[in-house]
Amino acid sequence: MRFLTDRKRAEGKGAAHSGTEHHWYMIVSSVGLALIVPTFLYIFGSALGGSHTDVIETFSHPGVAILTGLVLFVGLQHFQKGAQTMIEDYTQGSTRKILIICVIALSYGMTATGLFALGKIAF
Repeated sequence: MRFLTDRKRAEGKGAAHSGTEHHWYMIVSSVGLALIVPTFLYIFGSALGGSHTDVIETFSHPGVAILTGLVLFVGLQHFQKGAQTMIEDYTQGSTRKILIICVIALSYGMTATGLFALGKIAF
């Protein structure tokens, strides 16, 4: 029989053994997104309303293509981890499992679609 105090149970990584890593991932991805999203929005906003040729020319530039790919990948991974945490906090049972699978599939599907479209534009 183990006698653990409340404090002893709370120390370390928590019950799921991944809370610290998840928290740091969310912090790092938030900072990264805070740095790259304004630049992406400026480029996207300047291309918005342009002709098809101008938009293709803008997004085929290697720097813009890399920035767009980063925003897609990091943004959707951040979305997935945040939505998964929200689902874990507010649902239970098989509903939780189904919703987590749906969020992961949505995130990977949107990432693949966006990167495919970006690849078609850039190359």
